[in-house]
Amino acid sequence: MNDNAVLLVESLNESTVSITLNRPDRRNALNIELMRALCAELNSLAADPVRRVVLLRGAGSVFCSGMDLQETSDPEASERSVDMVAKTFATLLDTNLITIAVAQGAAFAGGAGLLTCCDFAVASPDLRIGFPEVRRGLIPALVAAVTVNRLTDAAQRELFLVAEPILTERALALGLIHQIAPADELLQCACLLAGSILMGAPEAIRQCKSWLRDLRKIERSHLLRNALAFHKQAKNADEVREGLTAFQERREPDWTNCRSAGEL
Repeated sequence: MNDNAVLLVESLNESTVSITLNRPDRRNALNIELMRALCAELNSLAADPVRRVVLLRGAGSVFCSGMDLQETSDPEASERSVDMVAKTFATLLDTNLITIAVAQGAAFAGGAGLLTCCDFAVASPDLRIGFPEVRRGLIPALVAAVTVNRLTDAAQRELFLVAEPILTERALALGLIHQIAPADELLQCACLLAGSILMGAPEAIRQCKSWLRDLRKIERSHLLRNALAFHKQAKNADEVREGLTAFQERREPDWTNCRSAGEL
């Protein structure tokens, strides 16, 4: 295991693998390198019939803070970064592996989307989940395409329009997470869940997940494609530039003279 890699991969047993996002100094923000590595690792594990369960974790005190805003502020990298978010979400959603997010600290924006793409999520009591995109002048289109089948319309409006982080109890009630465990028992709890899953017949588990996915796949594929186009259009607005600049300068954004994407 290379501790300097953006991704740490560890076999917990013959069937279960731990994948850890390893950018703790950047709160495990999703950059292109990390997302490419994650997609490649998931595809490699999915091709091995012995591998059945993946635990997705974050190094340090935070699960994932979302997209790397330094990278997305670079015009040359911005579109490639958004394309990789869509690909990463699709890879997690489409894999035949059972995926369990093991989350602590915070899961924001794309990081919350990553958590939601997993089949299950086990969280420590300190986890906060938030979708602050509109406060950066952005629109959580890709995340909404993922959460639409899990959350009610009222819950999506609360999370995306009010944009205040929620605590684990609220996330559990909404169905964003499945279990809450003490921080020092988080991995153990996730492994117990994995053990329960592994008691099922391997092919039956794969076919069951495939069937559940196919029930909504056409709608979801259409949504992700449209969401990606919508996101790319919306991110060119003045509000995005002001929102990201204000975030990096640690000040409140000034929306006064910003044009919306619809005015461009």
